[in-house]
Amino acid sequence: MIIDATDSILGRLATIVAKKALMGEDVHIVNAELAVITGDPQREFATFKRARERGAPLVGPYFPRTPERIVKRTIRGMLPYKKPRGREALKRVICHVGVPEKLQSEKIEKIDAISVHKTHSKFVTIKQISAQLGARVE
Repeated sequence: MIIDATDSILGRLATIVAKKALMGEDVHIVNAELAVITGDPQREFATFKRARERGAPLVGPYFPRTPERIVKRTIRGMLPYKKPRGREALKRVICHVGVPEKLQSEKIEKIDAISVHKTHSKFVTIKQISAQLGARVE
């Protein structure tokens, strides 16, 4: 299954993907950098910056900067990743920035129920958060 994350609320997207991965489906998420987090942008930037700076560089916890890893980390939070079933489900989830060439000919699903434009006016994209954290995002 291939899901387009463009203008999708990240938390809602993560729950859907986690359920499908637990059921045994392979899930590819394309355009991960265009997923959004609702709320005040300045508050979201501060939250991610605080999470990134927590701990020590050599000890952890390690928090990602790049968009595809932020999305996968969010999905990991919806899975029992410390147990064998959750680890296997997490291996079935693959996130991509943009749409890779090998997936362009496949059918890409867009879930309209989780679109940000239907309900929220304040939001920030994962691409903007990644740029704020220091990732090189084009």
